[in-house]
Amino acid sequence: MAALYADGITSLPGDGEAPPPTTEDRRRGGSITTPFIIATMFGLTLASTGSLNNLIVFLIKNFNIKRIDAAQINNVVNGCVNFFPLVAALLADSLLGCFSLIWISSLISLLGHILLVLTVTVDSLKPPACDYSGSNSCPTPSMTQYAMLYSALALVSIGVGGTRFTLATMGANQLTILSQQSSYFDRYFFSFYSASFIGATGIVYIEDNLSWGRGFLICIAANVLGLVLFLIGSRYYTRDKPRASPLVSLFRVVVASVRKRNAAISSEIADYYYGDDEVVISEAPTKRFRQLNRAALKTEGDILSNGSIASPWKLCSVEQVEDLKSLIRILPLWSSSIFLGTPIGVQISLTVVQALATNRHLSRTFEFPAATILVFSLISTAIGVAFIDHCFRPLWKITAGENPITPLQQIGIGHVFNIASMAVSALVESRRRSSAVSGHLMSVVWLVPQMVVVGIGEAFHFPGQVGLYYQEFPTCLKSLSTAMVAMLIGVAFYLSTAVLAFIRRITDWLPDDIDYGRVDYVYWVMVAIGIINFGYFLLISWSFKVQKWGEVVNEDEIVSGDEECTRQN
Repeated sequence: MAALYADGITSLPGDGEAPPPTTEDRRRGGSITTPFIIATMFGLTLASTGSLNNLIVFLIKNFNIKRIDAAQINNVVNGCVNFFPLVAALLADSLLGCFSLIWISSLISLLGHILLVLTVTVDSLKPPACDYSGSNSCPTPSMTQYAMLYSALALVSIGVGGTRFTLATMGANQLTILSQQSSYFDRYFFSFYSASFIGATGIVYIEDNLSWGRGFLICIAANVLGLVLFLIGSRYYTRDKPRASPLVSLFRVVVASVRKRNAAISSEIADYYYGDDEVVISEAPTKRFRQLNRAALKTEGDILSNGSIASPWKLCSVEQVEDLKSLIRILPLWSSSIFLGTPIGVQISLTVVQALATNRHLSRTFEFPAATILVFSLISTAIGVAFIDHCFRPLWKITAGENPITPLQQIGIGHVFNIASMAVSALVESRRRSSAVSGHLMSVVWLVPQMVVVGIGEAFHFPGQVGLYYQEFPTCLKSLSTAMVAMLIGVAFYLSTAVLAFIRRITDWLPDDIDYGRVDYVYWVMVAIGIINFGYFLLISWSFKVQKWGEVVNEDEIVSGDEECTRQN
């Protein structure tokens, strides 16, 4: 479970160790905290969506960056947004706690949005306007202008990465029933996609049709609102003091097992170290990855005369060993989701570029913003999450004999929709290119189906992954569990950048003017990758067993689990 410390709102990192939780502290948490968490996420997501969803168009129109290059920068930014939650999880566990990390990250993102406002309002911080954005004749940004731009994007990325999944973990930590946590994640992501919808329509429209400055100012207001709402709810949150990083504990297991690599593995319970507690042990360490059991094997000199261990780098508890085994066990399943997200990263970038090459006039006076095409994915995801929670789950239980749908089944269904969306994208792009070559621009409306299909898939696999990892990870690694979802998205975005760069290097499918390229071929490559990855997912998930949903988590066990984490480190 995420490390949170029980102190007042005025206590900051470095103020010293927090006092033991009082009776009032123990009564904190529960469903009363959910509205504050979700409202905070709504405001911060509205701000980040308004600034980052229109990034490709912003780079092309304001900084004269070529279209495919802008798409590549967009992928890098998305990768940063989804990589930083892993760092945030470690900071939350070992130094700041989730509460402090969230409000600090919110301030960082606020600073980034302020810098973005300056890039569009101060003439010296952007290159001269160009009627042919992205062409070779347009003036390129100076080093100072690039530095300002990248600083702003970096601050926004770090701020968003530090809050999005940390908020998800903090909200789940307030609840003690797995089924409630599952429902919480559904509501959390429904609100997330709803905020993204508003940002990708209203704010993006203001940026494209009124001014970028006004749009970024709205992002600043939403950021401030989210931060204020989060601080207002501070009196209700359950917060524990930070502890040493659990990753140090896992690394100790590896070191200890290597140091004892020549020791014979025992099957006797008494030969293993179970920690400082005097408890009745009924089971030996599990046999999977049995080489790691040597880390908990007691040898001469491991235990001092006073009962303490001589070195935590030579003797670890069985609990620590099993925690590492749990992490290793889930890594193959986690890796299968990387190539689930890679096609999505490619599709997000190329769909905006496709939209720029279509007829976006829905009437004589209204031109559809290119970046807003992504909103149909958000709409279908938000509706899909609500449908899954209120209709699909009950119907599944009826047809499956009262057995609820498992997170693995949700993820599998998401794989199928993801592959289908890439196939639809390929077919639509083939039609768009043919129309452009013949001198007729295809309507932007033709790009909607691919966004709808990928959004439905995301409604299945994204909440399923967050719920699965939060459920399966050891108590000491709860905050890392949701960060792992963000990390795989980050890896997927970076990998999508590498895939596009590789395709550009060996083919002529992706010129700056995509009318002369073959973007449809790129999508067919994504279909092939998706099918191969789905087979890998089925192979891994076939032998993977998940916990039963609806089990009650004993709060005393949660507390002792956190105390055990502290002792381990």
